[in-house]
Amino acid sequence: MSKNIAELSKEEIAKLFPVRLSQHNTGWKAIYKVEKQSILNTLGSRILRIEHFGSTAIPNLTAKDTIDILIEIDEEDFLNKQIIDSLKSLAYDYILQNEGEHQHMVFVKGYSTTGEKGQTFHIHMGPKQHPIWDRIFFRDYLIEKPEIAKAYEALKLKLAEEYKYDRVEYRIAKTDFVKKVTEEAKLYYQS
Repeated sequence: MSKNIAELSKEEIAKLFPVRLSQHNTGWKAIYKVEKQSILNTLGSRILRIEHFGSTAIPNLTAKDTIDILIEIDEEDFLNKQIIDSLKSLAYDYILQNEGEHQHMVFVKGYSTTGEKGQTFHIHMGPKQHPIWDRIFFRDYLIEKPEIAKAYEALKLKLAEEYKYDRVEYRIAKTDFVKKVTEEAKLYYQS
């Protein structure tokens, strides 16, 4: 029996899916809208809020071509088997994401154990008070401040070369920049 994507080791994932950045594609927004509707049709009222975030949501920013989607659910729906099974029916694989003391539900689509098989999507799901929602501050700030977006792009390009075969380290290496800018953004939007 073959593994599913969630069962692959960090090394297997690195070999199959190196970090590749693409010029911004204006079609990413439309791709998100189609997938959003499919998710809404499947999960219905369990979704309290749904957002396109990550680099594909920021105009003119070089990015991995993965569409990142953030979904708010009730606290009581965290780890809900019905949600997991419903998204599996849309070809999503489920992974529980640990980020320090916080966990959230992650669903990935578009991957196979032989390499990417199409448009990739990552859904990050958690309740409103979860820190993953700070990512909206980061997104909005980069849209409003193109000079900061360009600095982020330069960092991403450098790190994509350095960590081409280590997606986890690529993400971790961006953490300090993302945290600093997110804190700036929160102060900016909350004042």
